[in-house]
Amino acid sequence: MKLLIGLGNPGKRYAATRHNVGFRVIDELAGRFSVGKARSKFESEVTEATWGGVQALLLKPQTYMNRSGTSVLAARDFYKLDLKDLLIICDDFNLPLAKLRIRLKGSSGGQKGLQDIIRCLGTDEVPRLRIGIGPPPPNWDVADYVLSRFSEDEQQPVTDAVRRAADATRVWSVSGIEVCMNQFNAD
Repeated sequence: MKLLIGLGNPGKRYAATRHNVGFRVIDELAGRFSVGKARSKFESEVTEATWGGVQALLLKPQTYMNRSGTSVLAARDFYKLDLKDLLIICDDFNLPLAKLRIRLKGSSGGQKGLQDIIRCLGTDEVPRLRIGIGPPPPNWDVADYVLSRFSEDEQQPVTDAVRRAADATRVWSVSGIEVCMNQFNAD
């Protein structure tokens, strides 16, 4: 069993914001591979999916970004999963727009949802897939920037990145993180 956690904020107000690209990847995976409807569990929206012999739970915490860790911890403990079987999918303003970066462990890099997950799990040794949303423009507050919407020119690159991120999660779950990093960190 693999647990794929897309980070974002619930509600229509946040649906198309930069901070919600993790939710978009989960929606993409659910559209391709879901075996049922989403249900509420672990303070999250949970969808079951299968591909290539892999059983996966697609998790979208509904606790708001800064408290994502409680959902992740509850799901991990319920299913008794090793950290290597979790993948956090989130935005990163330190990466260029649409760039993917997969890592086995590391700091939160200022991403508040990832920071809360690290705090709740008690370790930074949790795999993550970050999707670049580009840096904030000069004089922009970071919080305002991550809660802003993509411009018209950014829409297609971000949509392509979401699809590539969904592809990367499949590779990660079937072939492992090393293969995934070699294939997707390069582009």
